[in-house]
Amino acid sequence: MVACPVPHREPAMNPMPTLPFDESALQALEARIPELAEEALHRAYQQALSTAGKVIEAVDGYLVETSIDGHQRVIRTLKAPLAVQVGMRLSRRTTTG
Repeated sequence: MVACPVPHREPAMNPMPTLPFDESALQALEARIPELAEEALHRAYQQALSTAGKVIEAVDGYLVETSIDGHQRVIRTLKAPLAVQVGMRLSRRTTTG
């Protein structure tokens, strides 16, 4: 067995790990979130359309089935959106049937 010329030491534990980005870099990345989300939504829509040949989506207050050829069929009218305040509590009524 050959002796190691440098003794092995455990790395010192740093109580405050450093981030790979500074605050301005994080803000720049966070500013891109809406753009990235829009791109991801578009890709998912196109993938669903190409896989299934149609998608169901809400368009101008209607539930609509859109085919890969662009044809749209109204399935039903949607209820008006519910306006809520921050902190408002809602309960859902259950229906039997």
